[in-house]
Formats: sequence, C-alpha cells, structure tokens
Amino acid sequence: MSAIRITGGKVLDPANGEVGVVRDVVIQDGRIVAADAAEGVTETIDASGGIVMAGGIDIHSHIAGGKSNIARLLMVEEQRAFREPQGPFCACGGGLSTMTAHATGCRYAEMGFTAAFEPAVVAANARHMHAEMGDIPFLDTGGYLVLGNDDFLLDLIASGSGQQAVNDYVAWMLKATKCMAIKIVNPGGINAFKFNARKMDLDEKNPHYEITPRTILQTLIKAVTQLGLTHPIHLHGCNLGVPGNEQTTIDTIAAAEGMPLHMTHVQFHSYGTEGDRKFSSGAARIAEAVNKNPNISIDVGQIMFGQTVTASADFMSQHRNRGIASPSRWIGMDIEMDAACGIVPFEYKDKSFVNALQWAIGLELFLLVEDPWRIFLTTDHPNGAPFTTYPHLIKLLMDRQFREEQFGRLSKAARKHSNLLEIKREYTLEEIAIITRAAPAKILGLHDRGHLGAGGVGDVVVYRDDPDREAMFAKAAYVVKDGTVIVKNGEIVDLVYGRTHQVAPEHDASMDAKLDRWFDEAMGFKAKTFKLSDSEIRGGQGTVTHATERSA
Repeated sequence: MSAIRITGGKVLDPANGEVGVVRDVVIQDGRIVAADAAEGVTETIDASGGIVMAGGIDIHSHIAGGKSNIARLLMVEEQRAFREPQGPFCACGGGLSTMTAHATGCRYAEMGFTAAFEPAVVAANARHMHAEMGDIPFLDTGGYLVLGNDDFLLDLIASGSGQQAVNDYVAWMLKATKCMAIKIVNPGGINAFKFNARKMDLDEKNPHYEITPRTILQTLIKAVTQLGLTHPIHLHGCNLGVPGNEQTTIDTIAAAEGMPLHMTHVQFHSYGTEGDRKFSSGAARIAEAVNKNPNISIDVGQIMFGQTVTASADFMSQHRNRGIASPSRWIGMDIEMDAACGIVPFEYKDKSFVNALQWAIGLELFLLVEDPWRIFLTTDHPNGAPFTTYPHLIKLLMDRQFREEQFGRLSKAARKHSNLLEIKREYTLEEIAIITRAAPAKILGLHDRGHLGAGGVGDVVVYRDDPDREAMFAKAAYVVKDGTVIVKNGEIVDLVYGRTHQVAPEHDASMDAKLDRWFDEAMGFKAKTFKLSDSEIRGGQGTVTHATERSA
C-alpha cells in the first residue's frame, strides 16, 4: 500500500467545518484516511506555514467538444503565439483561450484544480466531446447535455405528450450521451432562429412550436427534479448580453417557482438601461433576488480584459455580435437539429465603456450575493476570459485596495455607472475554498470530492500562504491527484488522468421505439449509432456513474 502524509499545514475544509486547523492529511491508495489509520507512508510533504485544501472544481468551463476545435481553427495565430516549452510532461501545444486538451489539464493542475466540467454538450457531438475530454490529463470531467431547442423535445411539449414522456426522453438522452446534467441555452430561442426570430423573451412563443421559453424551462426543471439528478437545470437564459435583460433574469428566477435552478454566467444577464449610454448595472437587483430565493444558485462568468474567443450554442447572441468580432471573423452553424454553434473572437478593453462596466458588474455580483454556497467562481471560459485568470480574479475578490486601484483605472463614465466602490466586502480564504471546492462538489453531487474528510478522493492541494493572493493561487506548492503527486512548486512532475462523471437514469422502454423511429425518419441514421458505449468513455475505465432516483 502507498500513502502520502501532508503535515504541518493549516487545513481549510469548509465542508467539514475546518478553518485553519493544523493537522495531518493522509492519503492511502488514492483515498483520504484518518491520520492514525495510515500504514506504510511512502512520502511526507511538509506543508508548514501553508494552506491545505481539496482540489479545485470548476463547475462551468468550455474545455472540449466541437466548438473548442472550431475555435482553435479560427484562432490559429493564438496557437502559434502561445507555445508551451518542451519537457517530460508538458509538450502541450499552444493556445490561451483556445489551448489544447493537454495544456488545459496542465494549466488547471498548476493552479490546484483537479476537476472541470464541460457545460454545453450538443448530443450529436457527445462522442467527440468525450474523446477530447479523455485527452485532458489530471482532471475529473463530465458534461452537461444541451436540451431545450431539440425538435423532438419541443414536439413532445407542444403536442401535449405529458411530463412523463419528457422525463423518459431526458433520461434516454442522458444515458445515450453519458452526460451528468442538463443545460438549457436560450430555451426555444436557438430553434426559433431557424424560423427567422432574432430574439426571444421569456413569454414569447416559438414561431413554429408556439410554446414559450417559460414552458420549456419549467418542463425541464420538473424532469430533472423528478429524475433525481443532483445538479439542477443549468440555465443560460434568454436575451444574453442585451441591455435591459436584468428584468428577464428577475422574471426567470420567479418562473422557477421555488424549484432548484442554477443560472449560469449571470454577469451577461445583469444589464439595465439607465444612464445616457442606455447601459447600466443590474447586479444589485439580481443579487437581491438571489439572496431572497434559496432555490437559486449562480455562477458569474466574470469578464477580464484582453483577447479571448466567445463560443456558444446561443446562435441568436453570436449572430448579433458578429459585427464586433476581433479579429474580424466568425463561424456559425446548426448542428443536427440539436442546437447550434457560434464562434466570435473578442477583445475586452478596459477603455471600452461597456467592457469596463461588464467587469464591474461581475465583481458586484460576487460581492453582493451573500451565500458563498450558491455562487461559483467562473469566467465562462473562454467567453469572459481564459480560466488562467482565476488567480487575478481571486485577488480582486480578496483585496479591496487592489480592487479599488483597478477600478480607478477605468474611465470616469464607467465608474459613474457602478457602485463597486461602495462595497467593502473582502472574500476570506474560507469563502474562496467554498466557491471553488466545497460548493461545486455539493451542487454536482460529488460526495467524495471538494473536502478533506476520511473517505474523500485523494485530491489535495498545498498553497503557500502568500499575502499576494494572485501569486498564491497561480502556482500551487503541491498538488496530489488520486494519491499521486502531480505538481511540485508549480511544476508538473507526473502524468495521471482523472475520471468521467455521468448519470444513467432509467426510462420507460416505449421511448426506445419512439426514438428509433425518430432517428430513422428525421435524422437519417440509427439511434443505436447515436448512443455511446461504455468502452468509448476513457476506454471503459475511470468512469463514475452517479445514482439517481425517480420521484413522483
């Protein structure tokens, strides 16, 4: 048996109520065990003066799938500009917002992250997505299946087939694509684009199916709840990026009617129309609504200044933004009647009034939402910024003086439209551990991750307790993945691979026959070729299937 003992560090484990407790953390055969239960310790890590946390978990990061490859093709100059050095473990290729699969794992691991989840799996591309995620080292991964614009589902709802039929379809699709949660992107809006609609409000009927985004959202919330999935609907709402969409976001929170709902990259959905520019912050209203509704959780989708590439299934928003692409190129497509894909490169500039205010809005949300268990650290990689900007974002949240200095560099017009200077809150290390570890594990149902209790997976990180929090979180002192040391002093020292997380809820057998006919008649290929086999997921090894239980 192999064991690692991490000694002398301050343990920060909010899931188990430990904040700054100095104790040993022992990992034996890939699992955390009680410190006095370990046998045959083979390595001791001296973490004296350091902070010990569970491995980081990114709840929303576009790391794989067709859109990632398309973005790489569109931004080939970035691949050339950001080349990683050759080495025993990191001949990684290039990219920053469009980095390779291998580089993705390396950059996350260096920062102390051991899991990241792809939030937009189009069913027709699921096989590609899993193949690409299988090439990402160090990270546990999993995908959220995009539903809400697929014709089979919309027809089920429009024809009055009933909630049970929808539940069976959702279960069939999750099982077929080996995904772990359901994502909705602009419910009904992507489908409506094909019928010449260019925007969709929450209660506007799809021009073909004559059902509203509200109906689609509520139907899928019920499906996920009744199927027993841990993660609630992961919602990219209507009117992303449109001034005035704060009201749509408020109305969407109300539309959940107390049922669990996760709203993603909410910064892009928090815009008002006040002021002479008709663009203002709605963060205070959104945060107030989140604070009052414990069924709602959000991630922010913080923007950071610099070049990136936006990649989204929301073809409405990408079509609208194509004119401001930088560089001036873009790609858009419909994908097998499932969803769409739009790639628009973009550079966020601190001298831009809109971009500066977007930056401030994201920070306002982080600081005004009171419960750290219901808000998550994201940049909607790569849409708001590459995930490698997380250490800088953490410093902005923890260091008020630094935040105010950065705010002071913005234009006077942008500063006038933000209340950021009035917010005195600074995140604590405990809160950072919650929003990057304990809370993501909880909402995803990863019961043996995100904490340092006995029985937990041996994903453990040691950080130097540096007053400069950006430097602290940029390079971990040690990272242990499943009981193997993979990072020392910020450098990759070993190569291991994580697991794929999925669910496989049961469905009524009649759905098989219905979908067999659908694939024959509408899709032009067999349902059996659409389904992924277990052997296609990391070669049949390293998968975790989470239990679900249907409810009435």
